[in-house]
Amino acid sequence: MMTELDVNGVVVEVDARPGEALLPVLRGRLGLRGAKEACGRGECGACTVLLDGVPVMSCVLLVEEAAHGKVTTVEGLADGQRELRRAFAEEGGFQCGFCTPGQIVRASAVLDVAAELGDEELRREMSGNICRCTGYTQIIAAIRRAAAGRETTGGETTGGETA
Repeated sequence: MMTELDVNGVVVEVDARPGEALLPVLRGRLGLRGAKEACGRGECGACTVLLDGVPVMSCVLLVEEAAHGKVTTVEGLADGQRELRRAFAEEGGFQCGFCTPGQIVRASAVLDVAAELGDEELRREMSGNICRCTGYTQIIAAIRRAAAGRETTGGETTGGETA
């Protein structure tokens, strides 16, 4: 069935089976490989994308559900999240890199709504994304650094505009 999706600000038409998850469409048909297939159950966060600015697991989100909103992948955040990506690199917020796109997508959404959270609150907000390498300390430090960078530069949002 042909379905229209707004992905990273571009409206595309994709052929998707009824009940098909968004992740294989993003990766296989649209060539957007940032979101990763890992658990296939919406438990690990490797497949995180934004739907209308809210983090969702694309491995369990149906294409027909995504058709009613704006999907943003890590590729769509590329220009708008330089400070966050830089902070992840500088703080060692990744090791193997497998979970990093999902971590960055979720962190960008967290920063857009609540950049002044404490460490415990940040951990809670990021809890939908699993990292088996870092122990999370570096990820939280990276988010803190990005938040501080936003304060000094006037802010960055998922759309790449300043706040």
